Amino acid sequence: MEKAVFLLGLLLGSMTTFCDKAPQGEKGNSGEVRALPAPQRAGKITLEEAIARRRSHREFKKQPLSDQELSQLLWATQGITHPDGYRAAPSAGALYPLELYVATQEGLFHYQPHSHRLIRRQARDLRAELARAALDQSAVSEAPAVFVIVAVYERTARKYGPARTPRYVHLEAGHAAQNLLLEAVALGLGGVPVGAFHDERIQSVLGLPGDHKPLYLIPVGHPR
Repeated sequence: MEKAVFLLGLLLGSMTTFCDKAPQGEKGNSGEVRALPAPQRAGKITLEEAIARRRSHREFKKQPLSDQELSQLLWATQGITHPDGYRAAPSAGALYPLELYVATQEGLFHYQPHSHRLIRRQARDLRAELARAALDQSAVSEAPAVFVIVAVYERTARKYGPARTPRYVHLEAGHAAQNLLLEAVALGLGGVPVGAFHDERIQSVLGLPGDHKPLYLIPVGHPR
């Protein structure tokens, strides 16, 4: 029994380490770490108010998001909410196939849930390129932050197989996106979920490995 518990601890530890590593094959990896302030656990409005106020916003002020706002949005989307490593959005089998990126004027950043920090992957502003890959939707180029939800289907397929995996992963992406949009409302921000884009072009702009598939672009900012 003690040996089994020990091996389980090693496995969980290795999973945590894996979640905070850069995907193999990721291009433009500068590795610069950007610390984030701790997320707040109490907001200024109720969940019911956030649900009632949630609307899609496509026009934004140029004002950048603060580190605290980024921290809250990232945590609400994929942050750790339990000592055992469970995240803010539900995941089939707690396998967590999603990766979260954010593009700002300062570059492209990859969110590390377990350490709650950002790793810079590219040092140039990719928003205009993302917008062109998203059928020239102006919200993508104008928002101060564009969150990108990416899926690694193999993580879920190892347990649930190829038939059920797409459904589970897509449901999870929807859960995470709604968390992000509601947190934006709670912070006085606005956002819009974007699903119309050329997958391969988004993958190329972000420099993602071949098994990392973009599912959602979500521009967020101060509504204009």
